[in-house]
Amino acid sequence: MARDLSLLIPEIAVLLTAVGALSAEMLRAPRAALAIAVGGLLVATGLSWPLLGTDTTVFGGSFRIDALSVWAKLILLPATALCLLLARVDVRGTAREGTVYSLLCFATLGALALAGAGDAMFLVLGTLLTGLATFALVAYPDSDAATEAAMKFFVFASVTGAIMIFGLSYWFGAAGSTLLAELAGVEDMPLAVILGLIAVVVGLGYKASLVPFHFWAPDAYEGAPVSVAAYLSVVPKVGALFAFAQVVRDLPADSGWAPVMAGLAVVTMTYGYLAALVQDNAVRLLAYSSIAQSGYFLLGIVAVGTSALALPSLIVFAAAYAAMNLGAFAVVAGAGRTLDALAGLGRARPWIGVAMVIFLISLVGIPPLGGFVGKFLLFAAAIDAHYTWLAVVAIANSVLSLAVYLRIVVPMYRRVETAGATFPGQGAWIGVVTWVAFVATLAIGLAAQLILAGPMA
Repeated sequence: MARDLSLLIPEIAVLLTAVGALSAEMLRAPRAALAIAVGGLLVATGLSWPLLGTDTTVFGGSFRIDALSVWAKLILLPATALCLLLARVDVRGTAREGTVYSLLCFATLGALALAGAGDAMFLVLGTLLTGLATFALVAYPDSDAATEAAMKFFVFASVTGAIMIFGLSYWFGAAGSTLLAELAGVEDMPLAVILGLIAVVVGLGYKASLVPFHFWAPDAYEGAPVSVAAYLSVVPKVGALFAFAQVVRDLPADSGWAPVMAGLAVVTMTYGYLAALVQDNAVRLLAYSSIAQSGYFLLGIVAVGTSALALPSLIVFAAAYAAMNLGAFAVVAGAGRTLDALAGLGRARPWIGVAMVIFLISLVGIPPLGGFVGKFLLFAAAIDAHYTWLAVVAIANSVLSLAVYLRIVVPMYRRVETAGATFPGQGAWIGVVTWVAFVATLAIGLAAQLILAGPMA
């Protein structure tokens, strides 16, 4: 027991952080809640570093301490800390400010449970924990749009969650255990494997906003505070996609899961960008962009068990995606939700404009930025797994994405007399998040070799 708990110290630290932030809120000390939340997450990040290179399980194999789960902590904990700083701008002075900080920490704990899942019950636990916290976060603003978005989110999650739990019962019946590692021995019961896989695709696909399980995402992003939209676009999504990787690595090779993931990748990438092309709201545009980016993650998942590049590509792209997506949302949080609000920002605030352009072209995948390195590794992994056609489709969608992101860049450099006037008045934390994300986007691209040289497998 002591050995297992010692390997779970980062997760325990996140749990204590969430409880500490909630306690500070109960004492009506929201600034203390923010300090506890940010400080606790950074401490948990530091406690995760010594675990790099570890490949083991705890509590009878139900939770994995491996490359995916450790890197999930190193990526998602700092990302949550940045979202907390953005949330300070959105909820400062409101009645339950500290509750928001606590809920963000609880939701992150759920994402970490997903990323390290070695048991079907951890898939359920992670989905429920992230869901319950994020429903409340989406509904936090006192507006009809937020309430409607949260209800759609809740109903969609309830249905997909129920389907996943029902489907997981087939895996339990076939394997006689809820451990994912036991699935390798049920190749003689293909129907049970397929039914369980369909249910997991539904349950985790909603969390990762894969098409056709994405319908909640644009409305939830638009109705929620921008900081919560930024959080939803990164932390639960990466947790669910890492959970996908944990699941498929144990499925029988002949169960046909790889073509299913490849098909989902094509549909998700293409639909996401086509839908983004017609959006006038910057938050909705970034919502559809994040849907499309989920499709790219699936290239690495398709290659799990076949290519040695599969897990490194997922990890590097997740790190780059967190930085560039949070940066883009931070700029939108400072300038405004509509494309018109961004008009002229690049002229009025040149450095903010440069940062936004860097985030967007990194999302496209242009070198030498983090997005390029991540996508390059994903393409290489798909090709190595004999899915060259999928890499070609992904490259074609990257070209399409350029048209999407130009819809933001072009107005930013339009000559408008009052452009960018609101940005500096939105709070210093937005600037902090923007520049941390900017540095991370550049650093991941320029120092990718150092990341790849570290323990990834």
